[in-house]
Amino acid sequence: MKMSHLFSQTLRDAPADAEIASHKLLVRAGFIRQLGAGIYTKMPMGKRVSDKIEQIIREEMDAIGGQELSMPVINPADIWKETKRWYQIGSEMGRFTDRNGRDMVLAMTHEEVVGDLVRKEIHSYRQLPILVYHLQTKWRDDPRPRAGLIRVREFVMKDSYSLDVDEEGLDKQYRAHYQAYFNIFNRCNLPSAAVLADVGMMGGSMSHEYMYLTPIGEDTLLICDACGYTANRQIALFQKPEAVKEEMKEKEKVATPGVTSIEDLAKFLDIPASKTAKAVFMMATLMEGDEDVEKLVFAVVRGDMDVNETKLANAIKAKELRPAHDEEIAAVGAVPGYASPMGLKGVLVVVDDLIPASNNLVAGANEEGFHVLNVNYGRDFEADIVTDLVVAEEGSACPKCGEAMTTSRGVEIGNIFKLGTRYSDSLGCTFLDKDGKEKPVIMGSYGIGVGRLLASIAEEHNDDYGLIWPISVAPYHIHLVALKGGEEQADKLYQELMDAGFEVLYDDRAETPGVKFNDADLIGVPIRLTVSKRSLEQDGVELKLRLEKDRSVVALADVAAEMKTLKQQLEDEIKAKVVTVPFDA
Repeated sequence: MKMSHLFSQTLRDAPADAEIASHKLLVRAGFIRQLGAGIYTKMPMGKRVSDKIEQIIREEMDAIGGQELSMPVINPADIWKETKRWYQIGSEMGRFTDRNGRDMVLAMTHEEVVGDLVRKEIHSYRQLPILVYHLQTKWRDDPRPRAGLIRVREFVMKDSYSLDVDEEGLDKQYRAHYQAYFNIFNRCNLPSAAVLADVGMMGGSMSHEYMYLTPIGEDTLLICDACGYTANRQIALFQKPEAVKEEMKEKEKVATPGVTSIEDLAKFLDIPASKTAKAVFMMATLMEGDEDVEKLVFAVVRGDMDVNETKLANAIKAKELRPAHDEEIAAVGAVPGYASPMGLKGVLVVVDDLIPASNNLVAGANEEGFHVLNVNYGRDFEADIVTDLVVAEEGSACPKCGEAMTTSRGVEIGNIFKLGTRYSDSLGCTFLDKDGKEKPVIMGSYGIGVGRLLASIAEEHNDDYGLIWPISVAPYHIHLVALKGGEEQADKLYQELMDAGFEVLYDDRAETPGVKFNDADLIGVPIRLTVSKRSLEQDGVELKLRLEKDRSVVALADVAAEMKTLKQQLEDEIKAKVVTVPFDA
């Protein structure tokens, strides 16, 4: 491709709202352009990178027996109503009606469509196992799109679906994906880690997320260096400290004027925060039948800990959670800053499992300026649900070995789910086994966001001058630069390299050397060749790798052969990173 004809241009400045390197550089280098909030066009070079990522994905999916198909972006809502996700998913789902008034869905994932296909196509155990996949546009109306392609509303996702006769078959396909995903990310030269994760709206019994560890990530991971336990903080477990058992004491109301925080309360009463009960009020959107209802939820944890909203939402099966307003809290007889579950009605009480084991806590009196000493679970109040409800933090004890865990930030670049019969049961996806008995198809679901993967590669591979694409996903193999006095020979070399099978970006523009070299660094093609009057005086072409500072001259007669060897060397370095990874359940 000649840059004089390229439908894109480099920019001197990044967008004002761009905060991270990948967003800035992908825009400045002309790979993407924004149409709206969380909606981007991949320009020709961005599309080339995306296509190469997709091809790597296809090869790895095919290698584990995948069959590619293409499912519709627009789904009739009826199948989503059958699985109840029409009612369970909140405002992220794109809903509309067609000209006949039928409810329709902009697909955010395709379990329902696969289920509809399965109940029509699968009848016997002889047809299983099967793995199908596609690369298709998805829509999720994220309320906070940010960071370029890292968090968007419209995106292309590879989603695959395994179909098996039993859990053993699901285990096999799940582990095959576990390895295939590492292969994909390693072939893209992107370091990743698999962590246990929340099943969320997908449902099922197990999930792993693949994380690109980076300070820009929105997810917090808990990592144990001693035994290898890793989990997203949304679901991370930890060994909680044992509560000190005491004899129950009589309740005593004490004046605590102006003391509304746990920190101030502990200081005022000269007690550790662990001897207090922290009250957190949330409004939850719950599904009752086919209707959404809002309920006030009162979560109680020990004062030295914090509520994990994901664990809370899972415990009560909430579609959405938001902090309760003061008037909503007051409506049930509680007082913000001085609240406790004692004597309250019309509120869903959920407590952490440490609360029943912790005697004589200090809790609010539901009266302005007062708290109550020696509050005890079972005697003074009870809960609708008792469960693990708290957030694991830096230094929390590993649930497996007890060693202190560390935290790290990460971007989710893929996820895999054991769905089991979650969708088969609701959609009637059954088959006849060897004995002629009807059984549900066992399903798994596996996803990779292509645009987010592209952005993560850009985030990992860049410097102060621009992008540095790995050869496996680079938009072009070679960036050919023609300088004054070398134009005619550059034209010939461009054709020679193209005929030899190389993908070449040819800067034939009438620009200064500084502009051309700056653009080459910004765009980040891995190999740069420069043809100039000076290089031709040495009967050669200047060679520079984007990763390196050194330059050398390659003889004109040897350029194609040298580039073949160099390209193979760069590819082999990436292939060497594709290794078997032990499965960590």
